[in-house]
Order: sequence, then C-alpha cells, then structure tokens
Amino acid sequence: MVRQSAQKLENGSSQTWEPRTHKAAASDDHLTVRTRTGRFTGLLNPDFPSVREFRSIPYAQPPVASRRWLPPAPLADSDETHYATNYPPSCAQYVSGNPSVFGSIVPEFYIWDGNENSTAGLMAQASSEDCLQLAIWAPTNATNLPVIVFFTGGAFKTGGINIPYQLPPSWVSRTQSHIVVTTNYRVNIMGFPNAAGLDNQNLGILDQRAALEWVHENIHNFGGDPEAITLWGQSAGSISTDFHTYAWHDDLIARATISQSGTALKPLDNYDHDHTNFTFVAKHMGCDFPTNPAAELDCMRQVSVNRIQNFVGQYTDNGTTPKLTFTPIADEEIVFSDYPARAAKGLIANTPAIMSNCANEAAALYTFPTNNVTAGPWQPGVNAATLEGWLCVSANTSIVRYNANRTTYRYQFAGNFSNVSPMHWLGAYHSSDLTMNFGTYPIVRGNGTLLEKKTSEAMQDYLLAFMRDPENGLERMGWPAFEPFGENGGVIKRFGADGRPEQNVTGLEVQGACWGKEQYDPFP
Repeated sequence: MVRQSAQKLENGSSQTWEPRTHKAAASDDHLTVRTRTGRFTGLLNPDFPSVREFRSIPYAQPPVASRRWLPPAPLADSDETHYATNYPPSCAQYVSGNPSVFGSIVPEFYIWDGNENSTAGLMAQASSEDCLQLAIWAPTNATNLPVIVFFTGGAFKTGGINIPYQLPPSWVSRTQSHIVVTTNYRVNIMGFPNAAGLDNQNLGILDQRAALEWVHENIHNFGGDPEAITLWGQSAGSISTDFHTYAWHDDLIARATISQSGTALKPLDNYDHDHTNFTFVAKHMGCDFPTNPAAELDCMRQVSVNRIQNFVGQYTDNGTTPKLTFTPIADEEIVFSDYPARAAKGLIANTPAIMSNCANEAAALYTFPTNNVTAGPWQPGVNAATLEGWLCVSANTSIVRYNANRTTYRYQFAGNFSNVSPMHWLGAYHSSDLTMNFGTYPIVRGNGTLLEKKTSEAMQDYLLAFMRDPENGLERMGWPAFEPFGENGGVIKRFGADGRPEQNVTGLEVQGACWGKEQYDPFP
C-alpha cells in the first residue's frame, strides 16, 4: 500500500512520517550489531530515544535479473558494515488509481511514498524488486526479550515496512520488554506469478519464511530470545501467518501466532492452474511463447518491472476481463486446498494462537458513494461482507483448531475513534486495530481520547503477556481460551466498546449471526 507525502501533524508532535536519517556515532557500540550476514549500524529513534532502529537489513539475495521469480536465496557470510538508518524500498507494487477508503480517507495505512499521490495509477516510486529486507526495533538495553515478527497486509498486492500507522517505536518505548521485526515480502505478480515455467509459485510466502529463519539465527545479537518468537500478521499477513502453521507444522520456528483479520480458511481467489494469467501478461509484454514456458519466463525476466506492474495494475483498475489474479494458489506444499482435513490429521503446528476481527471489518473494503462520502456505504451489505469474508472465517477456524486440540484466543476490536475513523460509518474497520497495537493512533487528526489511550494500552499489554507466555499469559490476565462449544459460544475479548477499554463477551453475541442465531451488530 502507498501513501502520499507527509503533512504537519495536527497534534503538534515532532513525530513525522518522513524517513529521517541519523548517522550513528562511532562510539555507540550498541547501535552496531554483528550478524552472520554483516554488521549493521542503526540509530536511536528521534522521538523515542530509548528505542534502537535497524531499518534495512537484507535477509536474502536480491530477487532480480536471473533470480526474478525464484525462491529467496540465503546470503553469504559477511563481516562488512552497513548503515541501516534508511527504510528500504517496499517490494514492487502498484498504486491503484481508483478511489478507496485507504487511498482517499486514511492513507496512513499505505507505504510512505514521497510525493506520489495515493491514487497515482502507477507503480509505487518507493518500491523495487530489490526489496527482501527487514527492520528491527529493540530497546536500548535488551537482553533475551520476546520477539514478534510482523507480516503486513495488503491483499497480497501491496504492503511493506515503512507504513506510518504500522511503525512500532512508541510501543517498544512504552514496554521496554519486547522486540518488533517487520519484513518486506514479494507481492502480486512478482510474489505469486503462477507461471508454467516455475517450480515454486508462492514466492511471497517463501520470502516470509526466509525472513523468519534469518531472525531466528541472528536476533539474539539484538537482545532477542530466538526461542521466544511470535509470528504475527494482519489481513494478507494474517492469512500468511496461518499458512505457516500448516506448511511448517513440525518446524514453525515461532512458538505462538497472532492472526488479525484473516486465516487460511479464507477462500483463495486464485484457481488458475493452467497459468493463463501469467501467459496473458507475457503476451502483452511481447513474450508470446504459450507453448514454451522456459522461453516465456526468460523473456519476461528481461521486461522492466515498472512495465509489468503498470500493465497489471492499470488492467485491473479498468475492470477489464478476464480478471487477472496473482495471489497465493494451492500447490499442496506451501498452500493447501483443504485445511480442515490437514488439521484433523494433526498437520498443524501445536502452538497457541490469537485470532481477531474488527467489528465493522468490511466498511473499508466496500464500495462507497464518492459523490457523498459522509453517507457511507450500504450497511446491510457491509454487514454481510464482514460476516462472510472475515468473522465467520475466524469462527470456523476456531472450531477447526478446537477439534485439533489447539489453543485459540479470540478478540474483537470495536473502537470507533474519530482520529482513526474520520467518517463515523467506518467504525472499527479493517486494519483500524493496528493503530492500537502499534500505538500510532495519535499521529494524525489529533491525540484522541482517554478511552482510546487505555484501549491501546490494554491491547498492547495483552499481546505482551501472550508473547512472554503463550500458554498461560492471557489466562492469568482473565482472558480464557476460546471454547466454541462452551456456554453461550465461549468467551471473546472485546476492545474499545461501551466506554470500556476491554471486556469479556460471549461468542454468541459476537458471531452468533454466522449461524443465524443473533442479529449482527457492527457498532457494539
């Protein structure tokens, strides 16, 4: 996702969206960290000086030239020193020219992209093929701390490290008790090409795994505990996180997962097992070799990434048919076609999970009247889309995990705060809970309310307790594991509703509508 250049903050804070660079002093030994793949010198966050930032650390070889559309390759051992004080480009992605909630109303969920308009209709100028990097935020004095590795969302089409609402220094500064890692991974046609000439199609998921392996190998040098890693994702990153629990069920690396808005049970939208989408694009790039997959691929590797991105993006923006889809596809190795069956066989990681949704999830994804934005979309349609596409997927996933004897905790974010939801009809829309997790809710449109602050702190405290002790941490804080067949459908934690930062509510109240037992309330 992409956003336009920064504006002066309404709350007067010195924190900005521009990626500011501060060269570390040579005497700041704690800012230079040695890893197997090199020495990296970071910086102290200018607004939160108790937080070290290492903004750009490569975790795999650049996937360019002959390595385009190949799985991530490990980096060689190195003792070379690099300055990790600037954010890397996000992975190659397109900035849609069509109006949307994220492009037109809350662009803070898009990658920071200089002066490019958030509805540019072009490849993002701050994106690149050479993007397989991660960023680390750690307290200045970190020793053996739990680590959370974050996969950003973006419908497997957009996303990246430098997203204003998803930068964690304020959270790390507040707790001084955990380390956050965010990683880039390839998206859209560069990450999920589905080309006949390739053996591996779900490259973006393999990128995520490569980043996780790098973190496990090197995070101890940053003050993290490699045996206390939590894997966390939102939207496409959330679905990815759940993918990992099946693909690497016997070697997850992480000891717990958090899936915010999306699970592996969300239906795939890519069934192009004949590879027609890639061949269609190749033909329009002058690589017309429909019966010679190797020649098609070799030719496509010589086409500029900008040309490929702009063709696919503009074709999609125009609503042209046949529809082009470059997202995960079932290969029965990394992504599977029947997750309940695999879970029933025990082919799912035996690790605790938090799974969540936002109360008005689909409001950010549903068509709204651009000539009367304040009116908002048709709420019954939003409710139906929230249930079908998001909440009921989580509900069914909870049952699958329960039947497989896997511990699951559930929450619903229901906060409707005007600085995050500037249109009241947005409510607790898709992605809005991230501002609570990261503590970034005050960076635009004012500082917010006391309830908002307390809600954010409560959510952060629960996540930290889970990171520290996935088995018992939440139970000790009064958040029981979810039992879908328990009294009134089990217990779900609700955040930001009824003037209360947090409360326990019944599963029946939250998701009874999935089975026709309750009227769904998107504004509880």
